Amino acid sequence: MKAYIVGVGMTRFEKPETRDWQYWDMVREAGTAALTDAGVRYDQVEQVPVGYCFQASTAGQRAVYELGLTGVPVYNVNNNCATGSTALMLARQFVEGGGSDCVLAVGFEKMARGSLGSGADGGGDFATSPVARHYGIMAAAHGFEMSPPTAQIFGNAAREHMERYGTTPAQLAAVGAKNHRHSVNNPYAQFQDPYTVEEILAARTVHRPLTKLQCSPTSDGAAAAVVVSERFVERHGLGERAVEIAAQAMTTDTGASFASGSCIDAVGAPMSRAAAQQVYTASGLGPDDLDVIELHDCFSVNELLTYEALGLCGEGESGKLVESGATTYGGRWVVNPSGGLISKGHPLGATGIAQAAELTWQLRGEAGARQVPGARTALAHNIGLGGAAVVTLLRRG
Repeated sequence: MKAYIVGVGMTRFEKPETRDWQYWDMVREAGTAALTDAGVRYDQVEQVPVGYCFQASTAGQRAVYELGLTGVPVYNVNNNCATGSTALMLARQFVEGGGSDCVLAVGFEKMARGSLGSGADGGGDFATSPVARHYGIMAAAHGFEMSPPTAQIFGNAAREHMERYGTTPAQLAAVGAKNHRHSVNNPYAQFQDPYTVEEILAARTVHRPLTKLQCSPTSDGAAAAVVVSERFVERHGLGERAVEIAAQAMTTDTGASFASGSCIDAVGAPMSRAAAQQVYTASGLGPDDLDVIELHDCFSVNELLTYEALGLCGEGESGKLVESGATTYGGRWVVNPSGGLISKGHPLGATGIAQAAELTWQLRGEAGARQVPGARTALAHNIGLGGAAVVTLLRRG
């Protein structure tokens, strides 16, 4: 049974403590927007997976009770930075498996200011951290410094890419410049200011070679998507709103993440490559068939690594690809038209569903000034250390 997204909604992503709201306020706003977009009532929803990382158990129930008290099952989902896409994947599985005709996927996060610690909980006990093995790979190859640990491991992956392939600081900064430029036209983005490559290079260094304007910020926000069956679409006349989830895959770490001792592998490049290949095989489509992509640019280097993992270019060629203009308007693909995590923001539990919201608007021709002309096929990539990579291919007939 096919699954379709028929409604999406999100809050603006904002710097923590900017707005006087609770996480349930965010979910009320995003969930109501998604239901309204779909023309669906909450009492038609049969199951609700809710993704978040920083709240207590059953916070999902507290959040969606703002939408209605109907007694439907609510599932609390935590998969680090891939949490939102994991909730969306559960919604798709519920529908494709035939158990439900209408499911609401929700993701939210209310975060603290400042950099993340060793994992989604922000803790610093690396001995017991779920990502201790990943940071152990980094420490063995590069040592351990006082800068934020996530910036360290991705910064060291950037250094490895530079040493292997000649990638330049300007090419890394070009990712940030592109995504900040894209976010100017996104009213949901945390940042909407453009920056030049030179300004990005001159910004404060977080962990060499990554500067502040190449790193995703902590953010507050929520996103939601209504996922339904083909028969629900037909029964309720939602064909004009429907975007098909043509294929979706999740992978976790294998030995390839750790065997090489490389930070490039430890931050998930092998997971992303495997998930993308599964999606391409299942859909019968490939990189050349894509029009628009939202990918997990938690740091600029991860956008470059993901170009290679998704097959947009060969290994080591991603720096030249972004520099060529192939991944912006007028190029071969438009990557992160929303501004991506770097400029739109990164409330962990909401990020994956917000990617789906952006792509749904793009495929329906509703993205306004950031619209990708003629977009019919889109791909979302969401990754979390620890690890999980989710790749989703969306299609509009």
